[in-house]
Amino acid sequence: MKGNEGILKRLNLRLAEELTAINQYMVHSEMCDNWGYSELHKEIEKRAIDEMKHAEKLIGRILFLEGIPVVSNYNKMHIGSTVELMHKNDRKAEEDAIKAYNEDIKFASEIKDNGTKDLIQSILDDEESHIDKLEEYLDQIEQMGLQIYLSTYRK
Repeated sequence: MKGNEGILKRLNLRLAEELTAINQYMVHSEMCDNWGYSELHKEIEKRAIDEMKHAEKLIGRILFLEGIPVVSNYNKMHIGSTVELMHKNDRKAEEDAIKAYNEDIKFASEIKDNGTKDLIQSILDDEESHIDKLEEYLDQIEQMGLQIYLSTYRK
């Protein structure tokens, strides 16, 4: 089924964001593992895997719409030098994704592409869950202090 060029462009932009997030989250995950925060490593790694699933869905939709998935485009990664900065950078990435996905849902509705709209909505739901967890982490750091927060994620 030949898709709308505008939606294909948007899907490829979201794909670049997802591919960037995968890499950013994997680096953060491995940094946490290296520092001995094994539980935090697992949680961030799970988020990276969620982003891989989003990329897979976007690629599938682009192909269904007879477009070409562009997997070589990445946005700038923001690697945190501390756990708190990692969470802040990841929260910003999720905020940007949520804003973009909401705009894409509106566009898909306008062009009456309900299949793409539904796909984007399912990804948006995951992104909102991710930001909720990141805000939880940052609230915990603020409330209990970084040292106590980090002690809960040691091996």
